[in-house]
Amino acid sequence: MGTEFVITEAAPKDAGELLEYLKIVGSETDNLSFGAQGLPISVEQEREFLKTIQDSPVSAMFLAKKNGRIIGNANFEGFTKERMKHRGTFGISVIKEEWGRGVGSRLLEKIIAFAGNEAHAEIISLEVQSNNERAIRLYRKYGFEKIGTFRGFTKVDGKYLDFDLMNLYLEG
Repeated sequence: MGTEFVITEAAPKDAGELLEYLKIVGSETDNLSFGAQGLPISVEQEREFLKTIQDSPVSAMFLAKKNGRIIGNANFEGFTKERMKHRGTFGISVIKEEWGRGVGSRLLEKIIAFAGNEAHAEIISLEVQSNNERAIRLYRKYGFEKIGTFRGFTKVDGKYLDFDLMNLYLEG
């Protein structure tokens, strides 16, 4: 079955490796909000972002690592405004060679546990490309439901791509 992977909480020291991982995963699919260029930020900016996440009681980022190499990541950002603090947003990515091996499921389980138990969120929201059937199946498996479609959510090579909006209701 291959080498097992571990899930760890992202730390500022992971900034450089994480930015390189995002370039790889961004080059493998049009399902993300960025492409092969990754994120347009410096290692120092990513380090600061990871420190902010690490220090936040309502946000978290988890990394899946195999043989010490990042193969997936997921983050939850809880809202802090009084009228919105019952919810947060979620994002995930896994490198293509690891698709179908449980990495996404394990990351999603960590996010759901963090959101409900530590961030005290009641609703987790996400956006997923409407034709990304593999991801939509995963989200449905964990109870997410489609609440609508955002037409033209991203634009890749001059072509608009639609994304489904999905929520997981943790309470009530």
